Amino acid sequence: MTYKADQIKVLEDLEAVRKRPGMYIGSTGQQGVMHLIDEVLDNSIDEALVGECDEIEVTIHEDEKVTVIDNGRGIPVDTHAEKGMSGVEVVMTTLHAGGKFDHKSYKVSGGLHGVGVSVVNALSEWMRVEVQRDGSRYRQDFARGDSLTELEKINTRKNARGTQVTFIPDEEIFGEFEYDLPKLTHRLRELAYLNKGLKIKLVNEDADVTKSFRYEGGIKEYVASLTENEERLHPDPIYFKKEEDGNFVEIALQFNKKYSESQFSFANNINTQEGGNHVTGFKTALTKMTNKYGRSKKILKKKDDNLRGRDIREGLTAIINVRLPEPEFEGQTKTKLGNPEIREVVRKVTSEGLEEYYNNNPKVARSIIEKSIEAARARNAAKKARKLARKNALISTSLPGKLADCTQRKAEDTELYIVEGDSAGGSAKSARDRGFQAILPLRGKILNVEKSRMSKQLENKELKSIITAMGTGVQDHFSIEKMRYEKIIIMTDADIDGAHIRALLLTFFYRNFQPLIDEGHIFIAQPPLYKVQSGKSKKYFYTDEALAEYRDERKTKVSVQRFKGLGEMNPTQLWDTTMNPENRILKKVSVKDALQADDLFSTLMGSDVNARKNFIKENSNQITNLDI
Repeated sequence: MTYKADQIKVLEDLEAVRKRPGMYIGSTGQQGVMHLIDEVLDNSIDEALVGECDEIEVTIHEDEKVTVIDNGRGIPVDTHAEKGMSGVEVVMTTLHAGGKFDHKSYKVSGGLHGVGVSVVNALSEWMRVEVQRDGSRYRQDFARGDSLTELEKINTRKNARGTQVTFIPDEEIFGEFEYDLPKLTHRLRELAYLNKGLKIKLVNEDADVTKSFRYEGGIKEYVASLTENEERLHPDPIYFKKEEDGNFVEIALQFNKKYSESQFSFANNINTQEGGNHVTGFKTALTKMTNKYGRSKKILKKKDDNLRGRDIREGLTAIINVRLPEPEFEGQTKTKLGNPEIREVVRKVTSEGLEEYYNNNPKVARSIIEKSIEAARARNAAKKARKLARKNALISTSLPGKLADCTQRKAEDTELYIVEGDSAGGSAKSARDRGFQAILPLRGKILNVEKSRMSKQLENKELKSIITAMGTGVQDHFSIEKMRYEKIIIMTDADIDGAHIRALLLTFFYRNFQPLIDEGHIFIAQPPLYKVQSGKSKKYFYTDEALAEYRDERKTKVSVQRFKGLGEMNPTQLWDTTMNPENRILKKVSVKDALQADDLFSTLMGSDVNARKNFIKENSNQITNLDI
């Protein structure tokens, strides 16, 4: 396939990127820094999508530079007729310039907005591009959107090809920054799964660690790895793929005996975390085809209602991966696919694939439908309970008796503290500002929702209290507009039991109230670990490291008190350290990557004890800093 400079279509010149970087990369924090790597990486992945690249290497250097190398065709080096400069310079200095707009060089691409590498150049203190094409190697340097040198031929190398981009983010834009290496590792592994046979290497020079990813099984292998710790209904993932009307669709799914569903979707290698029409097409086909098969084999009787989509998807882990020529993403962050035509394509491919699988695997099909029937019965049982007892937590208007509510009735600027234990709850009730802070004490450890259906969760007194106090309802009754408090704050002891209760609560919110997390309403309070008394002065410390540093700086002896629980603090101390908005530390709970978070919750809170033990052994030095 030919790829020349004149095939690069110029839409507009590079402007205003440095003045308003957030418009192009979302933020100037760590997320923005990582977005720069993604943009460079996307170009290499696009070469893999058209079959021109099978190796990519990403290096994080000790001096904070980043290098991305691929063995693709290389950026064109000949002169662009319209711009009068080399293809390399056009791509690196012109916004909306690339070879992806006319589909002659790239049938599909994840970087169709065309702002990628030029924006990276604009926001880099320095960038070097090296291209190997036609037996020669070329090099050109850039900085902050401009060219520092001309494109020059530096040597010849027979049969060599590819592009190498090295850059360092500009501290004028990002300030002091650091790379999110766990996130980068996860993304590279994900890309290797999505592009079967593609080898991707990550080199971390500072840690002297190199990781390589290559998966011949693609997304089928991906789903298998995500569910390796689950109790499966069938031994191998269901997999089907098809190319139709220029659109490629592949789907892998595994039915398990768990109660939560996990669906992940991609379009042209972009993780569409908010779903889109490809997900809608999949869900529609899955529901219709499963009901159709159940009726035809009389697993579903005439008197039975059709299974709902949620019933069938209970325990399902699925990956929907599509590639299409003209993806329509919502916004530059590309989190939702809007193409209406892809819905019908995915629906058709899913219907045909499932029908063939069900017919060839009748025992598996029956087990899937029978589990779905169980889920439907549990759903109906919960529905009947709501009708019979208006005190049900989903629709009850009476607040739990142990809730100490705030006097302010509007949700704006109000807070609900979910507190571990009656003792800490009593202290918190005395410490709080009654105007805007409500307290809900819990008794003991709550139910592990990872192992329980919603019908069982609604029987749990503590969970019912939380649902009722929040006011949002749950599942079909959930409405974020009905929130009674703007912040939901988890406040537990700084010990093992407290950490366990916090994990149980986070699982509860993630599985049933993810919109609250997505909208930034869930927080974790950070009580101090130590109180240090020196004469009449006292200080509070939240980490062992901070205390050690303080002690090293002091020549005199100090009195140190270790708080084992919230109940050990009197109301004044609790207010000063943990509840006063002017002094406290709150951690906002957010999900950076839904797939990674789902895997983490399944491992830590699921039924596979060995998987949990192995995870803790491998991550024991980082377990307190897990970031989802």
